[in-house]
Amino acid sequence: MNTLKLLLSCLLIATTMFTVQAQKPKMVTQQPVMKMTIPIPENITTPAKVESAIGTLEFFDGIPIGDTKDKVYDYVDRARAVQMYISMMPAVSTYSLLQGSKDVGMGASNQVVIWEQLGDSKSQVLTYNNTALYTWSFLDLEKDGPTVIEVPADVLGILDDGNMRYLSDMGAAGRDKGQGGKYLVLPPGYEGDVPDGYYVVKSTSYVVWNFMRGYVRGSVNNPADVQKSADNVKNNLKIYPLAKKDNPPKTEFKNMTGVYYNTIPPNDFSYFERLNEIIQKEPINFIDPEMRGTIATLGIIKGQAFKPDARMKKLLTEAVEIGNAYARANTVYPRDAGHRFYPETNSEWVMAFPDKDAYFLKDGARRIDGRLWMHYNAVCVTPAMAGISPGVGSDYGIMGMDSKHQPLDGAKTYKLHLPPNVPVKDYWSVVIYDPQTRSMLQTDQPRAGMNSISGEINANKDGSYDLYFAPKAPKDKNINWIQTIPGKSWLIILRMYGPLEPWLNKTWRPGEVELVD
Repeated sequence: MNTLKLLLSCLLIATTMFTVQAQKPKMVTQQPVMKMTIPIPENITTPAKVESAIGTLEFFDGIPIGDTKDKVYDYVDRARAVQMYISMMPAVSTYSLLQGSKDVGMGASNQVVIWEQLGDSKSQVLTYNNTALYTWSFLDLEKDGPTVIEVPADVLGILDDGNMRYLSDMGAAGRDKGQGGKYLVLPPGYEGDVPDGYYVVKSTSYVVWNFMRGYVRGSVNNPADVQKSADNVKNNLKIYPLAKKDNPPKTEFKNMTGVYYNTIPPNDFSYFERLNEIIQKEPINFIDPEMRGTIATLGIIKGQAFKPDARMKKLLTEAVEIGNAYARANTVYPRDAGHRFYPETNSEWVMAFPDKDAYFLKDGARRIDGRLWMHYNAVCVTPAMAGISPGVGSDYGIMGMDSKHQPLDGAKTYKLHLPPNVPVKDYWSVVIYDPQTRSMLQTDQPRAGMNSISGEINANKDGSYDLYFAPKAPKDKNINWIQTIPGKSWLIILRMYGPLEPWLNKTWRPGEVELVD
């Protein structure tokens, strides 16, 4: 009789399982005791109902039923997309810079954008400067093969790959030591002959950002001094395929001063359209298989068309909204303590490269949030931008909150105090930025800042400086004033060019941004 009962129980269970699609099954809460039955730990089983962050999840003996499958698929697809927004920001930023150049007709390797009269707020470029002569172009190693860059003397140049990873310095911090020279950039996996006479750089991507800053010797407010720097670049910078070295194409320049130029990564669905462009362009080993696999689950696969259905497009759009919000929170309230310049205090001064590491690594782990902070707010990666040696390269202090840890308000008046003997070999500058675009704040002042080589900053009697930020010009003409906008916030960057030991060892430090009224 017991055998018959056991057989009937098994048949009942089997019948229930096979009719699950016909009607909602009766949940079995306890399995029958059979010959091979052993106690099963509760923590490896799934109950009939789970109250989760995404709602009630239902199961028949561990099998998802009802809308559970759709809930978890939507959640994971959205979460993967958020992570790819965060992780692929460097590449999307690089390709957004490239698209900006294409939009003004300067997308080829030998087509160079240059700010001949220095940068201003009409260009939408992540936290770029207004005291150096900016210039750049984008190499296409897939199209052109090995490419030569003849670097002028007296510039600071950088090569970053398509994921804005550091490849090489050129100029002052490069192998030519600021004397100028020929750099040869090789495509990924290149196995051809490499001629002598070049500084060789092996790229990890087809797209390479060729970025340079020309030094202005004299005053940035003297047009002749600025033009001299521009002429040095225009007369001596040459970019051409190695295969055409005997008859190189002419290097073309486009003056971007006063020109609208948008290079900001998008914060809508088009973010993933740009990511698809990257995946289609770059070689397979451009990113690791794990990340490529995650991107593939979103429908972005090399060699295939990206055609998300309505559901996936909705999820990707939501992911950008969440990712963007996270990036903005991460900017002003960074959780990586390595961003803090003065962690022993409540200072709001932060650094772009956590612990001044341009590779975003700590104990063998990638600093995901630190990398996001940098690439959401700034462009260009080189160890020379995280000054650690006295008088070499540059270093940056960034702030988005006042001394009371409140967002900076463009309707109010603030003061920044710089103690005497600002420790720089070259010069310092202060520029403010629009938090929406992370580009120069667009006011009546074209360059949204001040610097120590302008000849227009008034020092206090003790050699210190007080800088004021307010919507209206002060009555006292001796006050150093940077204009803000009521109804808008702003961010500030203090740049130290050739930072000296007191800055590096923190015996000299800037004040906080203090609310005056």
